[in-house]
Parts: sequence; structure tokens; C-alpha cells
Amino acid sequence: MITQETFSFYIMLSVLAPIIGAFSLLFLFLFEKRLDQLEKEKHELLLEQELQEAKYNQLNQQIQPHFFFNTLNVILSLARLNRKAELISAIEVLSKYFKFKYKQTDPLITIEEEIQYTRYYLDIQRLRFRDRLDVVWSVEESCKASLVPPYLLQTLVENAFKHGLEKIPGQGKLIIILNEQRNRIYLEVWNSSAAASESPAHQRDEIGVGLLNIQKRLQMLFPEEEIFIQLNEEAKGTSVQVFWPHTIKEDTST
Repeated sequence: MITQETFSFYIMLSVLAPIIGAFSLLFLFLFEKRLDQLEKEKHELLLEQELQEAKYNQLNQQIQPHFFFNTLNVILSLARLNRKAELISAIEVLSKYFKFKYKQTDPLITIEEEIQYTRYYLDIQRLRFRDRLDVVWSVEESCKASLVPPYLLQTLVENAFKHGLEKIPGQGKLIIILNEQRNRIYLEVWNSSAAASESPAHQRDEIGVGLLNIQKRLQMLFPEEEIFIQLNEEAKGTSVQVFWPHTIKEDTST
């Protein structure tokens, strides 16, 4: 014989079972919906990352042709002047640059690497300028392992020639400073040039486009950090100062 307590238990169970089942289905529905949302957010994040990488690579590609065309113009000038020894040296240096460059696929490289292929570019320019070019390096050892977007230094050095050193007769001077200041990397590239007032407006606009390219790349790589880049034009020279965060490669050997 069923007792009243047992009967009441069965009645309560029959009432609660559908409610528990409904809550269970609702929980599963919300859980699956949340999983779908997370999967969607992950997919959107990957798409955004790929888009940022594509934009960054596009900015890099905008920089590279200037170097190639300028270097080919240097080689062409040496050929026209029948300076065969310098021409051979220029082609050898360019070959080293290409060999070095196409080993690099990372969005960031060390300052030491950046300096190395900037030196290749300077070696080509020395063949052209000969004794008229004076290059002064001031690089702190502590910042050589810091990371930098490829072509940043080389682009500023190239602009120094294109918009400054190539425009003035006689001796030209280039000063490159790299040091660490309060966990940030400071880069300055100074070149002797004509007075700022003598520089045509389109030339200054072109310099501005190059600096904007560098600024965009730095902002994409360090979105949470303050990026500083400034152009200063003086009576006897032009300088560009850049600040970006000091970062080094993570040690993945452990």
C-alpha cells in the first residue's frame, strides 16, 4: 500500500520533472549558443588579424620599391660613368642585400639586422658619393637586440639621400643615433641639406607620406603604446626622430 508521503513524492516528481527537463534544455540551448558566439568571435578575430597583417604587408611593399629603384639608378649612374670597379662592387652589395632580405619574413627584426642591411645601402651610396659622404654612427649596444619593423631605419636613411644629400653640392654628412631611453628606443637620422625654405612643397609632402607609412606600421605593431615620430627642418640640415617601445624576442628554447 502506497503511503501518503510516497504518493506526495511521486506527485511532486511528476510536476518537477518537466520543469527540470525544460531548464536542462534551456541550459543546453544557451550553452550551445554561447559556444557558437565564441566560435564566431574567434573567426572574426582571425579575420581581423589577417586583415591587419595584409595591411601591414601592404605598407611594407610600399616602402620596398623606393629602395630598388633608387639602387638601380645608382648602378645605372655608375655604368654611364664607366666606373666598372664600383659597378661590380655595387652589384655584389645589392646581391648581399637581397640574400639577407629574403631570409626575413617576420614583421619585426632586431635593430642589429636592420643596421646590417642599411649598411649595404650605404655601401652602394659610398660608391656613388666617394669622399663626399661622411657617415657617423652612434648606436648603444643595449638596443641592438631590440625589435624594429623592417625598413624603418633604411627608409629614413634613403629619404636623407633622396631629399637632402643628393640635392646639395660638396660634402654631405649623415648622422644615425640609436639608444634606449626609459624602456623605449630612440632613433634619430640627421642629414645635411639645403635650407627648409628651399625645399619644394611636393618634396616635403613626399617626406610626410613616408613618415606616415612608418607611423602606421608602428601603430599596428604596438597598438597599446604611444608612438612618436617628428620631422625637424633646420638651416643646415634635416632630422627625423622616432620613439617606439623597447621589445626583444621571447626565448622559446625553454
